[in-house]
Amino acid sequence: MTRVLIAGLGNMGRSHALAHHHHPEAEIVGLVNRSPVDLPPELQAYPRFASFDEGMATRPDLVVLATYSDSHADYACAAMQAGAHVFVEKPLATTVQDARRVVETARGTGRKLVVGYILRHHPSWQRLIAEARGLGGPYVFRLNLNQQSTGAEWDTHKALMQTTSPIVDCGVHYVDVMCQITDAAPLRVHGMGLRLSDEIAPDMYNYGQFQVIFADGSVGWYEAGWGPMMSETAFFVKDVVSPGGAVSIAGGNTGASADIDGHTSVGGLLVHRLDGDEHIALPDEPGHQALCDAEQAYVLRAIAEDIDLTRHMNDAVQSLAICLAADESIRTGGVVSLEAPT
Repeated sequence: MTRVLIAGLGNMGRSHALAHHHHPEAEIVGLVNRSPVDLPPELQAYPRFASFDEGMATRPDLVVLATYSDSHADYACAAMQAGAHVFVEKPLATTVQDARRVVETARGTGRKLVVGYILRHHPSWQRLIAEARGLGGPYVFRLNLNQQSTGAEWDTHKALMQTTSPIVDCGVHYVDVMCQITDAAPLRVHGMGLRLSDEIAPDMYNYGQFQVIFADGSVGWYEAGWGPMMSETAFFVKDVVSPGGAVSIAGGNTGASADIDGHTSVGGLLVHRLDGDEHIALPDEPGHQALCDAEQAYVLRAIAEDIDLTRHMNDAVQSLAICLAADESIRTGGVVSLEAPT
């Protein structure tokens, strides 16, 4: 039985806690949140702690981090140095240096480190990646996720933007997809963004887009915007184009742009080849909670079976580096060159 501590009880933290509550090989030893929070009935009986240090006193085997991004690196390193394995929500850290520090701590302590790239556990996204790779590169990636957020959703986005921009928070998912398809090193990134609300900090922007060039000639575009002013038109574009044709999500996110389940939904793929088109129906896709269940089951299996996570950790650092380079480009106005991955 794996003793699990959950830190951070927002939407993702509650979902991960529910995953462990229902998993037969997991035992939740505590829930950490800085302030009181309403919990679903299944979670109300577990011990609650107001600080991470108090929670770590339970001596967990696994720490699940769903706190704000600026705490990820320090909490992850502290947990691993105390002997616990770590699942950390994306982004892994707020700087590339900190992300590398976390990975080095995992290597040095021999602890497992899994980053919350939920799309890696989604069968429809796995199919999209396989179909795109089957066409052969180089590739054009056209990906976006804009969210017309109001009320509680806008409050959540404003809280996230205290430490992380939309193109970093959401972008790491989709850049990770780009990297899995092309399997080539990123070379240069150019971004642009705009602050569209007086409700966020003067040095933050709630709309951004960037372009990335890979060593195999592939090029990618990603766009993300949050807030009540965002358009509900063309807010969910997922296209991969190559000399052999294209793969597109044909049925994803047909509801409101702020719907969390819709962000991972594919529904169906349109595979366009030079000799004709193929429509691939993908019914009965997993919802948000089922995907969180799959993520946490993978973490527990990685611990039990001693799965080698070297590639997983390196990919997490690389996708973060691309998004942080885009953020730097937006803030400086220049093109950012990336070092070769190590």
